[in-house]
Amino acid sequence: MTRRSRAVITLGALFTGTLVMGSAEMLVMGMLDLMAEDLAVPVPAVGVLVSANALGIAIGGPLLTFLTARLDRLPVLLAAFATFTGLNLLPALGAGLDAFVAARVAIGAVEGLFIAAAITTATSVVPPERAGRAMAIVISGFAVSGAVGMPLGRLLGESVGWRASFLAVVLASAATLLIALLVVPRVPADGDVGMLAQLRLAFGPHVLAVLAVGVLLFAGVSAALTYLVPFLGGVAGVSGPWIGVCLMGYGIAAALGSFAGGVFADIGAARALTVGAVGTSAALVAMVLWGTSTAVAVLAVLCLSMFSAGITTPWQHRVEHLAGPGAILAASLPASAGNLGDAIGAFGGGQAITAGGIPAALLVAAILAAVAVAAAIASRSLRPAPAPSTQPERAPEPEPAAVR
Repeated sequence: MTRRSRAVITLGALFTGTLVMGSAEMLVMGMLDLMAEDLAVPVPAVGVLVSANALGIAIGGPLLTFLTARLDRLPVLLAAFATFTGLNLLPALGAGLDAFVAARVAIGAVEGLFIAAAITTATSVVPPERAGRAMAIVISGFAVSGAVGMPLGRLLGESVGWRASFLAVVLASAATLLIALLVVPRVPADGDVGMLAQLRLAFGPHVLAVLAVGVLLFAGVSAALTYLVPFLGGVAGVSGPWIGVCLMGYGIAAALGSFAGGVFADIGAARALTVGAVGTSAALVAMVLWGTSTAVAVLAVLCLSMFSAGITTPWQHRVEHLAGPGAILAASLPASAGNLGDAIGAFGGGQAITAGGIPAALLVAAILAAVAVAAAIASRSLRPAPAPSTQPERAPEPEPAAVR
């Protein structure tokens, strides 16, 4: 088997892993009302499951990645996915809401660990000039899950019940785990960089500056997306089954944007991040100014999906590049920061809606995205900090230059 064939098989297995994880995350969102009715609790009580998962990714993901930074990536991947599989069995076996909330925190933590290990593994099996596309394949599993996870979860929940739906997740997870065990290669950790050095490099000022760009962007996107359905129905004039069509289109646009983001990350990650931020901001401004026009509103929503998904890989690429030898730990930080941005945006959007309705939430979203554009432009000139080493210092490798 050629190196290219092995890389394709490995990337396919990692994509399947993130697709399953993302679908399990979307599953809850698609069945909130069904779960609330069966458990005899309010819908917001079940909605805590979403927050618990995000909390696990934001805090537990980087922590577990730090603790396992000196280990081979393959056993880390397999352990994370095996834990994910086992914890998702709890609701299928009849666990109550409190136990499931606790499990979702742990699920989020191992999900963050899996993402970091999967991205490190993916970039190790391709040439450096294709690292962005390899990252995009892994990350796109989550984007594609947005198009299939929620509607599939709803269909399964209505036809076989919400608990049986999680049994389907467990079966898909077990099959994916077996595939990963057979095809994913070992990736030894970099033994030249200690854990404290990893920590210092991954949380260096340059890395934190670029992470802030993503936090602002995803806060803006979340402030709008949390209330997307009310916007479509109450402002844009989309009604009935067309709302579902728009949501499906949103998921498809996100998948396309995610794959495209990998290509542009290889061409120039800093530039791609800036362009994506500008496109995201422009889409939100269009929703603010012309959201009452159905055609403009739908087009703006699709552009928002494509650009916001498209920045994920350039952002990931940029963070890891600036972290240099601290990339193993840094690989977990964009997912963590993105969840922080989502939480900020959802809260800010909710407060804005209370004060001035959906238009106010969209205005907050547009302002956050505009600030992110300025931050992205300001961060384009950042370069990696020198790594601690006993070897003679070398100039840091530049990011891929734009193709002319």
